[in-house]
Amino acid sequence: MNTSPRPALGLPLLTLLGLALLGLPRVVLHDLGLVHERTFVNLLLVVIPPVVWIAVVLAKRVPNPFLTLLVVGLIYGVLLAATHQLLWQVAFDEQPTLGGNLADLAPGAQAVIVRIFAAISSVFTGVIVGVVAGLVAWGLSRADRPGAPRADHRQHP
Repeated sequence: MNTSPRPALGLPLLTLLGLALLGLPRVVLHDLGLVHERTFVNLLLVVIPPVVWIAVVLAKRVPNPFLTLLVVGLIYGVLLAATHQLLWQVAFDEQPTLGGNLADLAPGAQAVIVRIFAAISSVFTGVIVGVVAGLVAWGLSRADRPGAPRADHRQHP
């Protein structure tokens, strides 16, 4: 009998990291200019990782699929931010700059500001992917449970 406690998120940390890493091929290929928006390959690279996340949490029957995938999304967002920062020079032929009132800032200051906001955006993107996948997994897990309430909640006399 296995007496080891189940991880709070229902999956070991290495599994959470592995799930988050599934999203990185698209990031790398996109930053290197090898995969482009609005292509079938890009669509597959965007959709497959969260589908796998959902399948794993459902198959493993984690106690809180929403929370588990929120954490996976957060890890993915951090990896996304780090990858974009590492590939920054390759991804941009011409470095992004600020406009408007901030256009007169020193180029170094502009680069720092743009990179900080890009990193925040990446983490936010990962969290949103985790939230959406988590909501889908949560809904599917509720519908799959034996004795789970069905959509038809009418009272019978």
